[in-house]
Amino acid sequence: MFDARASASYDRRATRLLNGLYRRVASEVAAAAPPGAAVLDIGTGPGRLPLHLARLRPDLALTGADLSPDMVAIAERAAGSARIAFRVADVADLPWPDASTDLIVSTLSAHEWPEPERAAAELIRVLRPGGRLMIYDFRFARLGRLARELPVERAALHRLSLFTCLRTPEPVGCL
Repeated sequence: MFDARASASYDRRATRLLNGLYRRVASEVAAAAPPGAAVLDIGTGPGRLPLHLARLRPDLALTGADLSPDMVAIAERAAGSARIAFRVADVADLPWPDASTDLIVSTLSAHEWPEPERAAAELIRVLRPGGRLMIYDFRFARLGRLARELPVERAALHRLSLFTCLRTPEPVGCL
């Protein structure tokens, strides 16, 4: 878990090194989300992805979730007056009701989930019927246990290097 010092350090690195990634993912999520969709960013860290999404799609109801209270505090400060909710939450025990989210996205956190089966069950539980799950992680991440638990027709697992897609029936912005 990230404490205050590690969270601030990660925020500086993410802003400098990952901004292009967040812009690209935000563009893909913005294209995939239906009008007025409830979008949940799991492992939001300093909240950079929801900030990019808010600029592209002001109609979206955006929420960022992270296990670290310090990361959530940084995300809330960065959001300022933007209408984005941030919450401390564990992907294996999400505090949202069943079928409450239209699209769930996660960037660079799935490889850290200690219980991928529980995470998959929770993600599917809060996803509305017909909803979409978009997970982006490192190409070397071991996501097999997570992938086996997710219904292929609702989940897109993106491997980050050349953005080749793993197990997705309809690639969303993959090269």
